[in-house]
Amino acid sequence: MDIYLAEPRGFCAGVRRAISIVEEALKQYGAPVYVRHEIVHNRHVIEELKQKGVIFIEKLSEADLTRPLIFSAHGVGKNIEKEAQNLGLNVIDATCPLVGKVHNQIKKFDFEDMEILVIGKKNHPEIIGTVGQLENSKRVHIITTLDEAKNLNFKPGQKVGFVTQTTLSSDDTKEIMEYLKSKFHDMKGLEKDDICYATNNRQKAIKELAKQTDTIIVLGSKNSSNSKQLKEVALKNGAAQAFLIDDYREFDWNVLNGRSSVGISAGASAPEYLVEELVNQFKIRYNKINIHHVVFIKENVNFKL
Repeated sequence: MDIYLAEPRGFCAGVRRAISIVEEALKQYGAPVYVRHEIVHNRHVIEELKQKGVIFIEKLSEADLTRPLIFSAHGVGKNIEKEAQNLGLNVIDATCPLVGKVHNQIKKFDFEDMEILVIGKKNHPEIIGTVGQLENSKRVHIITTLDEAKNLNFKPGQKVGFVTQTTLSSDDTKEIMEYLKSKFHDMKGLEKDDICYATNNRQKAIKELAKQTDTIIVLGSKNSSNSKQLKEVALKNGAAQAFLIDDYREFDWNVLNGRSSVGISAGASAPEYLVEELVNQFKIRYNKINIHHVVFIKENVNFKL
């Protein structure tokens, strides 16, 4: 069996930073430490942190006011920040710096009296946090599809700005962006693509993987947007079948019958040991495996705590 490993894969700098913040808080304050929402969207990471004394909550009223509260990597709206302040909570913010850039941009657009387009999934925590940066969101328009983009109508001369959810597929936003730029010629956005470097790199690595094999396994949780996107990118770029699994225990090995190769990647919130466990299962099940590294780019990005 030939195994093709995508590089880069797994933890991005924002995820490493968020998890390190939680672990450092446990060291400094002891358990329990509270985290609003899952610090990152991965079942294994969440279970491990729970065992260390982390309590995950959705409502601030569930927190112990005497214990630290951490905001997840997805970011929160101003209403949550104010609520935490009013409750007197000791807050530690683990928002990904790249998400923070989007937050700053949307506030700048609001200050400049622009109509603001947010390309993303309405119920995703990152989008809720992004839109929540503004006191008045009447000028914010969340769009997910090309049809929604086509239904936008602003008065002539109205200034327009846009941001995107960082974990989307650049392929999925391409058509929408091309249409918006043709309709709103002076539309403004971040100087660089809002979709984060890690999301882009992992998607491009998956495309390279699909050139080598038509069967691809993505390690990641079902509620991880970037992991789900990796599976979709694989299917749209030549893979006959692609699977999103939390770990090797979920995998149906029968799908490999008659196949001689498989590609493996992992979402930005999936730990590397999950990849290692999966590869070890191949070693157990097959007499001989050949491991190939499909390298798109080497990442060396790190965010300070």
